[in-house]
Amino acid sequence: MKTVNIQLAVPEEMTPYLQEDIDHSFERNAMLLYPFIKNMTISHGRAAEILGVRKWDLIEYYDFIGIPYLNQSKNEILSDVATFDRVTAK
Repeated sequence: MKTVNIQLAVPEEMTPYLQEDIDHSFERNAMLLYPFIKNMTISHGRAAEILGVRKWDLIEYYDFIGIPYLNQSKNEILSDVATFDRVTAK
């Protein structure tokens, strides 16, 4: 994967956590992309392509840190199921 260096302005107190002795590039880059997934600018699949991982691996990472892939309420899911049942009824 081709990479570029981009300068970011961060709070000075973050400096100890951004040292390169341990590679956290996947986690950092996944978190940088998440707002674009959330606002539907890109899909999980496209984010995974950018990161060079399988879509499911990215979904599992987000789930591991507490960001669910499906974020619908129970009522929304039941409504979707009812719509599906109505549309597919013969």
